[in-house]
Amino acid sequence: MGRRTLGSNGWIQGIQTLLAVVLALLTVGCGAGSDPDRAPIVLATTTSTQDSGLLDELIPQFGNRSGWMVKTIAVGSGKALALAERGEADLVLAHAEKAEREFMDRGGGTARWRLMYNDFILLGPPADPAGVREKKSVIEALRAIAGRGDPFVSRGDESGTHMLERSLWEQAGVNPGAGLIETGQGMGATLRIASERRAYTLADRGTYLAQKATLDLEVLHEGDPVLRNVYHVILVDPRRGPRVNSEGARVLARYLFSREAIDTIAAFGRERFGQPLFTPDPDPAVAQ
Repeated sequence: MGRRTLGSNGWIQGIQTLLAVVLALLTVGCGAGSDPDRAPIVLATTTSTQDSGLLDELIPQFGNRSGWMVKTIAVGSGKALALAERGEADLVLAHAEKAEREFMDRGGGTARWRLMYNDFILLGPPADPAGVREKKSVIEALRAIAGRGDPFVSRGDESGTHMLERSLWEQAGVNPGAGLIETGQGMGATLRIASERRAYTLADRGTYLAQKATLDLEVLHEGDPVLRNVYHVILVDPRRGPRVNSEGARVLARYLFSREAIDTIAAFGRERFGQPLFTPDPDPAVAQ
């Protein structure tokens, strides 16, 4: 694909990435009764769970109930799995089906359970110059965008969203060419850039709804079965490295499948947006 990148120098993007990781490492939840001598649980997850605000509900609840401290690293699914591969994360919450299966096949995780889902949507400027609203499928919509050379903003970060996007372009048999703008950033930042550039983009519904009021973007295509977005919880194999906190990971995983957490997921966003941002779909194999 032809592409445009943000920033004139590679070091700018490098600094942005470093800052994002440092900020992501900040503790987002620790109960009042946390044990300072106990190693924190490192959760590697997607930016959509962070940008939507879901983790701001779940992690403090967990900390208050358990006394465990959690450090969340919110990056794309691909980077989250890479952290786990190096033994730098204890638990993964991701939404990249193919990459997750490959990770498990390599022995990266000891268990993988389905937790919840939402869906991806194709967004664009209200004027919709490519006529995406009239297309019957997301594949036809992408062909229309590429055919006109309209700008398309991509995360470009090996996230689950980026992996799906590349797959859809391949299925469409076209690419956005010079219209492609890669941000190298998370979903929230990518949405803001797409809004500013009056461009099209692919996003998870949860993050879009959480930021909709600040964006000049509309949902132009939705509902294709291929746009279903499933999130899985993965326990990292302790053989990945000596720092893997298996005990803490199991405690947090059990909490994510608890009735309290499932009820929180089911209700999250309903009051503010009139609909939940995620739908719980817990794997029945998870022991409570």
